[in-house]
Amino acid sequence: MGLQLIKPDTHIDFIGFKNKAFLFSAILILLGIGSLIMKGGPKYGIDFAGGIVVQVKFDKLVDVKDVKQALNDTELPGLVVQRFGHVDDNEILIRTSTSSVASEIIRKKITEDFNANLKGVNFDIQRLEMVGPKVGADLRTKAIEALYFAVLLIAIYISGRFEQRWFAAAIMAGGLFGGISLLELAGVSTSLLIFAALIITVGLCWYLKLNYALGAIVALIHDVLITVGIFSLLGKEFDLTIIAALLTIIGYSLNDTIIVFDRIRENIYGKVGKDLADTINISINQTLSRTILTSGTTLLVIVALFILGGGVIHDFALAMLIGVGIGTYSSIFVASPILIGFGPSVIEKDIPEVDAA
Repeated sequence: MGLQLIKPDTHIDFIGFKNKAFLFSAILILLGIGSLIMKGGPKYGIDFAGGIVVQVKFDKLVDVKDVKQALNDTELPGLVVQRFGHVDDNEILIRTSTSSVASEIIRKKITEDFNANLKGVNFDIQRLEMVGPKVGADLRTKAIEALYFAVLLIAIYISGRFEQRWFAAAIMAGGLFGGISLLELAGVSTSLLIFAALIITVGLCWYLKLNYALGAIVALIHDVLITVGIFSLLGKEFDLTIIAALLTIIGYSLNDTIIVFDRIRENIYGKVGKDLADTINISINQTLSRTILTSGTTLLVIVALFILGGGVIHDFALAMLIGVGIGTYSSIFVASPILIGFGPSVIEKDIPEVDAA
């Protein structure tokens, strides 16, 4: 017998909580969007913004203010000094927005300033990375495109996999291509183009009654928006590592959503439940034990990475921690209720009428 955390006769009314769940999600998303607007967008790391980053390790604890004061004469634009990793690591990260100064000159300036202003402290420059502004902009564009194409391919797959409507999925892809082509001719920027593409995808799924795809896509966008919003609220930087985390979150959230959707489809064909809402409730309860076990074991690993992984992987682990938690929540409270939340669906035709007697 398999391990079960939830009793087989458990019947929690998840659909009954959908309005409160939607309100909770809306508040989190609005807070995140508000933070992004107030800060003028995400706080891009060196991968996307361009510039130079220097990682320095000291032989003893040094205050960040002292390090910044020691670099006053360096005259590097956009200089940011912050602690890296745990306090006991005695590591400092130095960032500058310039990419026109040679790396060896930067290394020489920092070494000279530390030797002159930080007496009695030994240090070692462990890492010095430089990214040009054009390369950073290209990386940013490619990262956004990767997120978008992941969502688009998922929409097509879900439509065919769960609703056997490959033709409708093809129409959606064609309509999206046409809409994007028109926007490109109008000279819309890449960032706005990807945002518009997501809106068109959601709109086409709704219009074509691809409710399974609609639920999955809205849940994925929900997970990414909340994770990005929380990162903005915390003042964290976005770099390629965080994009990797977001793509991983999309995959994990989709896996959890598919498990629930698959059980919903089985129960619809098996004539379980008196209506669609009841069928969805039963399906979520039936998969709840598996969801908790899968998410719980995943979170244990992520918490270990977050606590013990060090500064290099800290933000990646934080993004995963937020994303896995929100992804599990969205597969239950966002993706599933959307199946009944956008009007009649073709899947409702498979729900049997139950005799009141």
